Amino acid sequence: MTAAVPLFEGRRVVFAGDSVTDCGRREGAGGGLGEGYVRLLAESAGLHRTEVLNRGVGGDRVEDLARRWDADVVIESPHAVSVMVGINDTWRRYDAGQESDHATFLARYRALLERLAPDTAVVLMEPFLLPVTAGQQSWREDLDPKIAAVRRLAKEFGAVLVRTDEILNSLVASGRPPESLALDGVHPTPEGHAAIADAWLEAVTARSVR
Repeated sequence: MTAAVPLFEGRRVVFAGDSVTDCGRREGAGGGLGEGYVRLLAESAGLHRTEVLNRGVGGDRVEDLARRWDADVVIESPHAVSVMVGINDTWRRYDAGQESDHATFLARYRALLERLAPDTAVVLMEPFLLPVTAGQQSWREDLDPKIAAVRRLAKEFGAVLVRTDEILNSLVASGRPPESLALDGVHPTPEGHAAIADAWLEAVTARSVR
């Protein structure tokens, strides 16, 4: 885990998203933080003495996030909100025929961020895919525009952007087997979660020392 100066010390950070963020937290794993990157961050020097809340829910698409946004995120009056969502918007197109229009995805995601208090720090994490089957290769045509939407929103809202997809795929390009990071291409292994946590800390720390 990359060491960092304390970030958001004494503040509250809410992590929202799908199963990558959830990672068992609803079953009480990790003391309610899950067993993934959120717990790793909560235990890191980078979030020392920071209140970390995990509000990830497995299977969520951006429209699901919208339905629980006020009750799970806004009500907590967070100093910072970190969001990773989008892979299920893509996945449901291929396993359930539920296509998510890119313009609608962008508009719904933007509406979430607009509901936060103006002084809330925002961290946006790219949804990612590490194809492990031939069929998953075709998912890129749907996921890439959603990643572009996240990058666009990061610019619009002055958010920290965590280039999750770019970083994880660069590890694969350098010789790391994709299954070592995400067995099914989507759900991270412990090694994958560690890489995500490192990427988050590096991106947030880089912004904080500007």
